[in-house]
Amino acid sequence: MSKNPSSSEKKQNMFLSSSQELKKVPVLAVCAMFAALALILNSVASINIGPYIKIGFSAIPNQLVDYLFGPVTGSLFAGILDIVKYVMKPDGAFFFGFTFNAMLAAFIYGCFYYKKKLTLRRVLLAKLIVVLVVNVLLSTLWLDMLYGKGFLVLLPARAVKNLIMWPIDSVIFFALTRLIEQTGVFRIFRTTAR
Repeated sequence: MSKNPSSSEKKQNMFLSSSQELKKVPVLAVCAMFAALALILNSVASINIGPYIKIGFSAIPNQLVDYLFGPVTGSLFAGILDIVKYVMKPDGAFFFGFTFNAMLAAFIYGCFYYKKKLTLRRVLLAKLIVVLVVNVLLSTLWLDMLYGKGFLVLLPARAVKNLIMWPIDSVIFFALTRLIEQTGVFRIFRTTAR
């Protein structure tokens, strides 16, 4: 009689599997490649709209790492990359809350994407949770703590920007990921990472 794993066993296996990805040299090489891409995108493809709103595409490589290697590897990757991005291109004062945000977002994406069929609905839901919890609530709280501008003063503009970007970012990530899957590149990453 075969035993079906429970939901908690599946989650535990997902976290264990993701943490074991860190032991593989090819995974570290792929992460380094995505980190370089994220640093380039952060330098040339980000737009600051005022002091508190930034639009950029450097999160796409982070989400690809979350998709390929899971929440544990993705969180560590995002935390380290956030610090490296700050060192290379400081944008205001360093505050660990933003590093925590990057790690939490990666954790959420990893839980939604890792070893699961990627659908537009899944991407939209994961992105919505990240937008509401991380980008709108926590980031606004950190900005209030840093600059004392008032949480409720910053909230409307940040909420509008994030809700406008939510479907756009989701569709871009979904379409790009599907395109890369069709080329077979992810299959190469997964095969060499075993």
